[in-house]
Amino acid sequence: MATRRKSLARKIRMFRRVNGNRRVPAWVMQRTNRSVTRHPKRRSWKRGHLQP
Repeated sequence: MATRRKSLARKIRMFRRVNGNRRVPAWVMQRTNRSVTRHPKRRSWKRGHLQP
């Protein structure tokens, strides 16, 4: 889908998903003695699809 065809609301939703798809910060792992290493809402670009 070309960028010019995306509505602003869709772009904002996609941007939020991209921004939230980050790893757990190093200071969180250090603070919890590596008991928290995975992000529960992490999404793969190939496996997990976005809701429309």
